[in-house]
Amino acid sequence: MSEKTKYEQRGVSAAKTEVHEAIKGMSKGIFPNAFCKVLPDIVGGSDSHCNIMHADTAGTKTSLAYMCWQETGNVDVWKGIVQDAIVMNVDDMACVGCTDNIVLSSTIGRNKKLITGEVIKTIIQEANAFCEKMAQYGVGIHPAGGETADVGDIVRSIDVGYTTFARMERNRVLENNISGGDVIVGFSSSGQASYETKYNSGIGSNGLTSARHDVLSKYHAETYKESFNPGTPEAVIYNGSRKFTDQVSYDGKTFTVADLLLSPTRTYLPLLKRIFDEYFDHLKGVIHCTGGAQTKVLHFAENVHIFKNNLFPMPPVFQMIQEESGTDLKEMYEVFNMGHRLEIYTSPENAQQLIDVAKEFDIEAQIIGKVEAHEGTLLTITGPDNQELTYEKEH
Repeated sequence: MSEKTKYEQRGVSAAKTEVHEAIKGMSKGIFPNAFCKVLPDIVGGSDSHCNIMHADTAGTKTSLAYMCWQETGNVDVWKGIVQDAIVMNVDDMACVGCTDNIVLSSTIGRNKKLITGEVIKTIIQEANAFCEKMAQYGVGIHPAGGETADVGDIVRSIDVGYTTFARMERNRVLENNISGGDVIVGFSSSGQASYETKYNSGIGSNGLTSARHDVLSKYHAETYKESFNPGTPEAVIYNGSRKFTDQVSYDGKTFTVADLLLSPTRTYLPLLKRIFDEYFDHLKGVIHCTGGAQTKVLHFAENVHIFKNNLFPMPPVFQMIQEESGTDLKEMYEVFNMGHRLEIYTSPENAQQLIDVAKEFDIEAQIIGKVEAHEGTLLTITGPDNQELTYEKEH
């Protein structure tokens, strides 16, 4: 059985091919190559303003949190899920320049028989705490309530999602214009940023179905049958060797499996606000490496060959996933961010300025590649041992 077949049998798709096919031909908004869809100013009617709305969830990472909470009794694991779901919205919006005056609304569906009121309270309070923390960096996110529904007939444990909205000036919207001669500055997804309280593994919120089933052992299938779709073939359910409290060591450091898999998705909002405020005119493209991971940029580039040939070393969490799963590198780069979840395209002379700003937030940054003009659109990633992996844009 190929890895791709295994991934699909679990009911997920890194490339979201069917979704992209479904929306083909629909309007891409007033800035077609922006990272998020940008609409006319529907609420204000101003020709100089625009509206942005976004919706996303923490995905299947909630299933991991549910099992870890049951295993350890630590309700704080749900705080990370809140950050996961919010960041998947606000960091996408930040890629077009939206870093302030954001309205936030939640949609939570739970199985009341399994998810307690204490969990719901933790989730609601943590959303407010996240907004308060971002305010310290000049990022205004304003909670507007939401819906919490008991829908145990259709939700096996819990689904945590948010919708965000903002109104901003059109002349401050960044539309991707990636071209030959650009360099790529990558910003690490792991480590500990100045606004984080502990080490972040860099796992983010993508590929967690694969990570969950490839790392955790059959014990979890036997103990938590509610944590997976009963229609999933048994051969692809919890094939790993680990439990949440197991310790693993990489690069001289020791972590628990829970620490690595449930690390909250890093937000780059404080960093991006500074960069947009000070260097807006120097930016050619800003990409949040989420669905599609390191190949995400192919959706926003045309007639270029992108080379990512100086990537960060693979963080421990991805080493663990690859060791447990045996997934080939080409698919790993399509499913996981592999070390950086934010990349900015700019001219060579401006790259160091962005790297210096990242240092102020204790985020590691470096030039991870370059762009060359090309007939057709290609991406070549240089992996460990100088292995070159090439991907082509689908039309």
